[in-house]
Amino acid sequence: MNHDFPSFNEFNEDFEDLRDLLQQFENLKEGRSHSFLDEDSFEQIIDYYDEHDELNNAMQAVEIAIEQFPFSSALLLKKSALLIETKKYREALQLLEKAAVLDSNDINLYILKTDVYLAMNQHEKAAKLLEEQIKVFDGEDRTDLLLELADVYDDWEEFEKVFDCLKMLLEFDPTNEEALHKICFWTEFTGRNEESIRLHTSIINEHPYNQLAWFNLGTAYQGLKLYEKAVDAYQYAVVIDERFDYAYRNMGDAYIHLRKFNEAIEVLQKHLEVAKPEDVIYEAIGHCYEKMRKFTQARYYYRKASHLSPNDDKLYLKIAKAYMTEENWENAIKSLQTAIRLNKQNLEYNITLGQCLLQIGSDKEALVYFLNAVRIRPGSAAAWKELIRGLYLVGHVEEAYAQLEIAESKIGRKPVFLYYKAVILISMGRTKEGLIQLETALQLHPRQFKKVTELDPSILQHNSVVELIARYRRKR
Repeated sequence: MNHDFPSFNEFNEDFEDLRDLLQQFENLKEGRSHSFLDEDSFEQIIDYYDEHDELNNAMQAVEIAIEQFPFSSALLLKKSALLIETKKYREALQLLEKAAVLDSNDINLYILKTDVYLAMNQHEKAAKLLEEQIKVFDGEDRTDLLLELADVYDDWEEFEKVFDCLKMLLEFDPTNEEALHKICFWTEFTGRNEESIRLHTSIINEHPYNQLAWFNLGTAYQGLKLYEKAVDAYQYAVVIDERFDYAYRNMGDAYIHLRKFNEAIEVLQKHLEVAKPEDVIYEAIGHCYEKMRKFTQARYYYRKASHLSPNDDKLYLKIAKAYMTEENWENAIKSLQTAIRLNKQNLEYNITLGQCLLQIGSDKEALVYFLNAVRIRPGSAAAWKELIRGLYLVGHVEEAYAQLEIAESKIGRKPVFLYYKAVILISMGRTKEGLIQLETALQLHPRQFKKVTELDPSILQHNSVVELIARYRRKR
């Protein structure tokens, strides 16, 4: 079998050669006898020291080399790069001007100049330099300069121009992987999905087996919420490369938006086969099962997600809600307690745990969590509503009324408070006041009448309440 990889012996020989070169350089420095070092040998020595962060040795080597080969632009570029690393930008620029006189056809000259301009915050100069050179160079060099220019615009926060630059590059070099990867992000960032669709459609017409182009086409359709078309594009991508994990992930997301949960589960399972398991994938599969009302499976996948991400408190809420739909209050409570241990100040966890505790008759404990919710966010109508409702349901009607008055003084007369006040007044025997309150609520917020039955359906057994509602409906 023929491989392009170097053999162990070749590695060994290269290592021995390098060690020999470094020894010759040490001899040269110490004034001992040594073999002649040519320009190429010096470049290897400089690179070795630079890669090993021995900048002083690298600088020493490059200076000795330039003494011996004063007209080598490659060595001047090496020295410039070292000066840039040590933040000596002005010296680097002078050296680059000198190198340009010797050889203006080396692309590294312009890339190093760009690095200097960026370090000195001179983005405009960097962009201008590269724009000029893009017209001069061709082939791979032009590709490299366009990628460099895209980075300059990114650093300069000229985000539309980053997209323009990558688009120009792909029109010139349509299968460039780096540009295809980058333009996917910048399409989403700039929202230029229509342009991306036109660009990638033309790439696919020339190169129908380019999976990245199909993937980018899919993400652009997804950005426009055209999920059916996105799915089609991703399917081509995974036919070309059946291990393309991001295509399965995005296809799963598109299927979820189309409410095709079985298909979503299938492609997300495929993602798990080809890539490392991730909490978000398990969570998405759990979400699909929950939407299909298959709560046992939903919990199974939320659990798998929580094993990978044990500090993600949101997952425990999801597990709890899946138990709540089955009225399995005890297990829901356990999950919510874990969520609260991880995030004590979460309003929703406190409210939901209070609701579950009410269901099993742990009234005092439930009220503690509703009180917590009010403390966490005193401006939340939802927190006050649960506290008032909790007090009322466990028989503390007077206290419910007192807390309702406090709530109104703090956050105003919310529609739910008007209805709750009417119910509470009636159940306290203050029927006349309660009916006036109910009439006001019906006039101001007729659609929210269900708040009455949510608090106490038995209120509808009062004749006067039924008469008032009937009268109000006739008026309407």
